[in-house]
Amino acid sequence: MNGHDSLARGVTPSPPGTLHMRSVSGGLRVAPRPGMTICFGRQRPAVDLCVGEDDQWVSRRHGELTYRQHHWWLRNTGQQLIRLPKGHLMHLSTEPVPLCPGYTPLFVRGSARREHLVELYVVDHDEARSGPRHSAETVPPKRWQLDDDERLVLVVLGQQYLLFQEDPRPLAYRQAVEQLRCLRGDEHWTQSKVAHRVEAVRRRLSRSGDFPYEVMRDTEAGGPCDSNLMHNLFRGLVESTTLVPPDLGLVDEDPAAP
Repeated sequence: MNGHDSLARGVTPSPPGTLHMRSVSGGLRVAPRPGMTICFGRQRPAVDLCVGEDDQWVSRRHGELTYRQHHWWLRNTGQQLIRLPKGHLMHLSTEPVPLCPGYTPLFVRGSARREHLVELYVVDHDEARSGPRHSAETVPPKRWQLDDDERLVLVVLGQQYLLFQEDPRPLAYRQAVEQLRCLRGDEHWTQSKVAHRVEAVRRRLSRSGDFPYEVMRDTEAGGPCDSNLMHNLFRGLVESTTLVPPDLGLVDEDPAAP
């Protein structure tokens, strides 16, 4: 393939739209030229980026990216699914999707529960102008304010998320009330009191406009069920480090301690 060179550190900033690709087998940097197509898969050297070269579940040409209309468009050309962020899946029959500027990891399903990572990065205009920022101050994650009662309730409900368990789910309100009564029995915890605290947080985050996931039901459009909304709530709070594993210390408090 013409028009790409090895991905390297310390080079001059790439122009906007430049595509960087990497797998365990190597990396590429590709200029944004209309009609340019980059393919990845198992068959070396027929593809531009080799992925899963020892795994026959990966197709010889498993996917491709084409630059058109000022975007890189991703298409699955293989037999196995491609998994994108937020659980989005692409099949051979799925229409191509445009990559957003910035980082996009994708995973090709392989044998024996393996998944093969392909890292994609599209340079945006701001980054192209500013160049490297090695000594710039680190931007902290966006965190949301919680009062003491809200934090306690959410930590009790979201213990599985803070333990980073696989496929976590919130505790039922009934279970949360039982634990809250052991922790702070003098505060007369009930299911309605827990629900009220959670509802207040969800409404506040929804009104903020920048919480990453949907947490309130859209009654007119028929939104997802409450279990999905609760899952979204805890995903967003944990991913933003609004809730962190040390918060589990609230659950371990000795109710007899002064």
